[in-house]
This record gives sequence, structure tokens and C-alpha cells, in this order.
Amino acid sequence: MARRPTIKDIARRAGVSESAVSFALNDRPGVSRDTRARIRRVAEELGWQPNSAARALSGARAGVVGLVLARPAHTLGVESFFLQLVSGIQEVLAAGRIALLFQVVEDIDAECAVYRRWWAERRVDGVIVVDPRTQDPRPELLAGLGLPAVMVGTTATAPAGDPAADPARATDPAADPVTAAASTGPAGSGGRERQEGPAPALSTIRADDAGAMEQVLDHLHRLGHRRITHVAGLPALAHTARRMASLRAWSERHGLGPADVRSVVTDYSDAEGAAATRRVLADPEPPTALVYDNDVMAVAGAAVAAGLGIPVPARLSLVAWDDSALCRVTHPRLTALVRDTAGFGRLAAEELLAVLAGGPPRVRESELPRLEPRDSTAQAPAAY
Repeated sequence: MARRPTIKDIARRAGVSESAVSFALNDRPGVSRDTRARIRRVAEELGWQPNSAARALSGARAGVVGLVLARPAHTLGVESFFLQLVSGIQEVLAAGRIALLFQVVEDIDAECAVYRRWWAERRVDGVIVVDPRTQDPRPELLAGLGLPAVMVGTTATAPAGDPAADPARATDPAADPVTAAASTGPAGSGGRERQEGPAPALSTIRADDAGAMEQVLDHLHRLGHRRITHVAGLPALAHTARRMASLRAWSERHGLGPADVRSVVTDYSDAEGAAATRRVLADPEPPTALVYDNDVMAVAGAAVAAGLGIPVPARLSLVAWDDSALCRVTHPRLTALVRDTAGFGRLAAEELLAVLAGGPPRVRESELPRLEPRDSTAQAPAAY
């Protein structure tokens, strides 16, 4: 194997001392502009890259950002959300020549252990944290370690505007969580910064899950549906709790009880999505509409309905959370919530770079998803 080029190799070819090479490559004074340019040109010709471990030991940045997923591995291979999220993150990091260190673990305890190890070894400069929990130990851990971080989502479990979800509103009932958001984020990020309330411990990228759920339910209600079941994901995740809370609040406002509008939980997999669909369709008074927490479960649910001889959308309407190619090629094409998931990832990466540059923790909001009605939703059957 060819060995890695060293500072000594660069010095020999450029005809300068090793200390001059060190000054030039680390942007330190002590060499002329022309010499600096020549040294960098030689380094590029030789394919030299800084040793991240040595840089970490010297107190310099590692040039690496970490991302850990604590999800069942079998649920990741078929779900497009994380692939799109990572593509957005990587787009921003690659522009700054920053690497992404990615790891999948079994549970939240293992994730916390990874953060401790990475920070002790100085393997990462910061981390992007996903899947906030209803009881989440990670914000306190990361703050205690001093590890720079951005959380994608919030640990709040109540719908936006509820005092339980909005500290500013809890202390000032007149506070408006939407109009109080003032400044716009970086161009193309699609994010808004929230100014009200106490300063957050970690920078957070918020998604309005409650608002998105209301869009779906309003659409189905206009079509005459009064028995709606939400096939939810993992109940320990905060965004699942927010969606379920939004559904309950919406049903109460419309005078519908828990027997009419309800949530059932799964692990996000196609297998559990299919099993939940069979179970609720076997009820004496089955739902006329199903809302799935991801595209994979929605496609599995459509297959179950077809196997049971239940026509979609004549007798059953289906909606998927997060649009994907699966939703658009399934027959009938699935009505879905459309959002820029890659843009969500870009916003998270931009915010982490801002934190690493010395910016304060803040809360930014991503754009509200829009509902794309397609062939899988129609008027509720007259018999119901």
C-alpha cells in the first residue's frame, strides 16, 4: 500500500522547511503569500489530508460531525425519510469539507454512550440529534459534556400553542407562537427563528407535527369521514406524541369521541403497519379513513385493504405521512404530506455550523408540510 504523504514530503518538494509547511497549512503567520500558495499547491498535488486524530490532540477541530440513530435496524432499510435527511445534511457539510460520522445503535442508552466516547476521543466537533423522546436524557447529557449539538425536532409533546408545548405562552397567554417568530434563516434553508421564551439549552429545528396533522384531518373531515384511525409510530418519540395529542384535540373540537377518532401505535415497519390495518378493519365499526405515520406503512395498509377486498378509496381512504416515490407509484396513488426533508437536513447542518462558529443556541422552525391529495382519498361511503 502507498503510504500517506507527510509534511516532510511537502517540504522536500516545495523546497521549504517543515515549520513553513505547518504555518501554511494551519493558516498561521510566518510565511509569505506566494510561499503559502506554493505549499498548498504541492499539498494538493500529493493528496495530503490533515490527520484528524493528531488535530484533535492538538486542540484543533476534527472536521467531523456525528449522527447516531437509535432505531430498530429493520425499520431503517425501507424508510426514505432518513436517507433524504442525511442527503441534506451531507450537502451542507460537504461544501465545508466536513465529514459525517454515522452510527446505528440499539437504544437511547447506547446512543448516549457513543456521545461520551466520541467526545472523550475528540472524534467529532458536534452532533446532530434526531428522534426526540418524551423523556429524553440527551439534552442534559450533551450540555453537561459541552458537546455542541442541534436537535432535529423538540421534546415537547403537546400541540403548538398549548402552554405545555410553549414556555412563552405559558407565562404570557397573549403571546402568539407564530407571529412572534421574527427573522428568516439562511437563504434556501426554509427556516424561521423563534425569538420568544427563555433561551434553549440546545439549538433546535422544530417541525409543526400538530399543524400537519390538522391539515390531514380537515381534508378527511371535508370529505365526510367521521371514523378515522391514525396508525402511529413509536409512542416514546415526541413527534408521535404530538401527532396523537393533535388528533385528540381536533376530535374534541369536532365533537367526535375516542371510538370514532383514535391512534394505534407501531414500530414504523411495514409488518406492524399491515398488522394494525388488519386489526382496525376487523372492528364491528371499522374506520373509513386511515392516516399512517410513514409511507411504508401506508403502502402495506393499501396491500392489506386490497387483500381483504376493500376498495380504496370507494370504501376506505388512505393518507401517508411524508411523500415518497412509493406513494406516487402505488395504485391507487397515495394522498400524502409533502415536505422538503432534505431541506430539513440542510437546516440542521447549517444551524450546527453556526453553533460551532460561536453562535448561541436557538429554535428555528422548518416549513409546514403541505397535503397533496391523490387517488387514495375520496368522499366517505354513504353507508357509513
